[in-house]
Parts: sequence; structure tokens; C-alpha cells
Amino acid sequence: MADTLNWNSPWPAPAKINLFLHVLGRRPDGYHLLQTVFLFLDQADLLHFFSRQDSRIELATPLPGVPAEQDLTVRAARALAAATGCRQGATIAVDKRLPMGGGLGGGSSDAATTLLALNHLWGCGLSRARLEEIGLTLGADVPIFIHGHSAFAEGVGEQFTDVMPPESHYLVLVPPVAVPTANIFRDPALRRDTPAIAPAAWHNGFGGNDLEVVACRLYPEVARHLDWLRQWGTARMSGSGACCFASFDTAAAAQEALAALPEDMKGFVTRGMRLHPLANLTV
Repeated sequence: MADTLNWNSPWPAPAKINLFLHVLGRRPDGYHLLQTVFLFLDQADLLHFFSRQDSRIELATPLPGVPAEQDLTVRAARALAAATGCRQGATIAVDKRLPMGGGLGGGSSDAATTLLALNHLWGCGLSRARLEEIGLTLGADVPIFIHGHSAFAEGVGEQFTDVMPPESHYLVLVPPVAVPTANIFRDPALRRDTPAIAPAAWHNGFGGNDLEVVACRLYPEVARHLDWLRQWGTARMSGSGACCFASFDTAAAAQEALAALPEDMKGFVTRGMRLHPLANLTV
């Protein structure tokens, strides 16, 4: 089905959650060494790509406060063109459905879908491994969306071992704050010495999120949403925040929790997916 996508089609850019996220250390260049498990969600941004007669890359839907030159979709398209020498152009439109600064990987997912889509539409023929290398120059979370399978990730988040977490239903809460990732990682109180585990030792429910303590201190709304969610079971923050999630065995149970949400909180019910919707796209 993915190969039937073409110019003007809606191309999905799904969210992700981190089922756990540990910080093992920090490299001399300042990047942090991590271990995490990524799981995709069926909640997604939708991207549209329109062919052009020139070689320009244009964004039809700029985000408030984000110059087009800094938008990850534009940067991804230009990085692909530079890597391949492609002189085709594209106009990109993003139907933005994922929160910004939420830890769900929305911008990274948009960049990955841009690389996958334009590699396909422009006929560049780059492998997924090469697209992952380009994606890593744009952000540490971009490669997992190109990789396309739920994975135990190491390094700065770009070394993958495929895993098979349960495709549970989730209630995801969206606190009314945007959490800049850099604010969390540069905080001196962040734990950076969690012991590593082997990928084979991971099991569902393992670990926690080392970034959570810092995010909750800096952004009390994150702590409030986590506290409310924990009445339903184990709750965790995704990525560097602000979004929080809890798993449920059925969609009905997740919807029941959503219905009990206080009026001043927002959230949505979604399903976990081991495979990215573009996992079978021919590159």
C-alpha cells in the first residue's frame, strides 16, 4: 500500500513514545549516550508533496515562530537534494496534528517522512541506511522513523536492535507547555550514569525515564499530568516531555480514562504500532 503513495498523496508521519529512556553518559562533544525503546503510535501528522517545475523547496504551511529555513521538513528536503545532486523541487504542506515540544517526535517524524517520500518521488534510490545517516544530521530521533521498526536504541539513539513490544492502547496527555529538549539535557541535575543493559535483557515495563525528574521540576504541569495519570497504572513521560502516557489493554479502557480527564487537561487515545506505516515503502 505504501508504494501506491504519489505526489499529492497524504504521507503519514507518526508519533513515537519512549517505553523507557536512560542516560548512560555524555560524550566529549556534548551529546548524551542513551538507551531507549521506541514504539510508534497511530496518531500522525500528514504531509503532502507537490511537484514543481523549478528546483525550489517551498513550505506551504509555515509553523508560527519557525522560519521556513529552520523547518525540519525544508532542511530534510535540502539535505536530500545536496546528498544526491537532485535538482528537482517540491512544495511541502504539513497537516500538523502532533504537539510541538511534546516528546512525541513530531518534527523528527516529519523530517523522516520528507526524506522517505522525496527519495521515492524524486527517484533518488538511496538506501534506508543512507537516509538514516542524513537524518541523523537533522536530529537524533530522525533515524528511527526511517528505520521503520520498533527498536531498542543505543548510542545517541541511532543504533537499533529490533524488538517486539505489545501493541497496547495508550492514553497520551498533552500538558499545556512546550519543553525544549536542550533545557532538559543541559540541566546539571540530570542523571547521566544509569547502567547499560543488553538489548536482549529489555522487557516491557522495564526502567523509567531519566529526564522525567528534571522536566517535572522545571515544568510543574508535566508533574501534575503524570500524577493524575498514575491513578490508572504506570505512567511515563515520553522523550524530554511534555507528553505523558499510560498503557491499557483495550481501547475501551483507555477511552474510559480519557472521559474522566479533568476539564483543564487534554489528551487522546491511540494504539501502539511496531511498524511505521511507510516501513514497506520501496526506497
